[in-house]
Amino acid sequence: MTERTTDLDAGLAEAGAVLAREAARFASFGWMRGTSGNLSVVTSRDPLRLAVTASGLDKGELTATDVVLVDAAGHAVSGGRPSAEAALHARVVRLTGAGAVVHVHTIASVAVAERCPEGIVFRDLEMLKGIGRPTHADEVVLPVIGNSQDMTVLGDRLEAARDPNTPAVVVAGHGLYVWGADPRQARHHTEVVEWMLQLQLARG
Repeated sequence: MTERTTDLDAGLAEAGAVLAREAARFASFGWMRGTSGNLSVVTSRDPLRLAVTASGLDKGELTATDVVLVDAAGHAVSGGRPSAEAALHARVVRLTGAGAVVHVHTIASVAVAERCPEGIVFRDLEMLKGIGRPTHADEVVLPVIGNSQDMTVLGDRLEAARDPNTPAVVVAGHGLYVWGADPRQARHHTEVVEWMLQLQLARG
């Protein structure tokens, strides 16, 4: 085994440990039930490489080895079988420059998107500062896009709909995609957006 290969393996294991911790947190909230949802973190920019949670596993029970290294197209480079949505994670990273992407299946995101298919409006909320807005008085429209099993189609919809100042979109009937500079910021963005969605749901 070369030194380069050893470094890659160590980096992937480190990324896997981070993703396992994040997945356990989201699963404890009920946002990654069963085997649903997926997470990723950028491990290299040139060439672009992402560590993505492996497919078909309980996200509350992941270990550091339950991760797959994928390229800029979402194809596996090392490890087992990545999430079917790895290509969309890679697309989000290329579009936004994000360092980590979160995809969770929350009730609030699906329910509120059904009521607001043209976009979900948030305003007069202090929590808006948690996604980088300077003041509670800002008005934010969280995009809602139609679902597709084709990640190229879904990526095109996300690219067309996204607001560069809002690090999230809802996929109708599916769930929430959120991103940030690193796993911690992506987590914080996810929790803030989900809080606002739950508020919308509670307001009816």
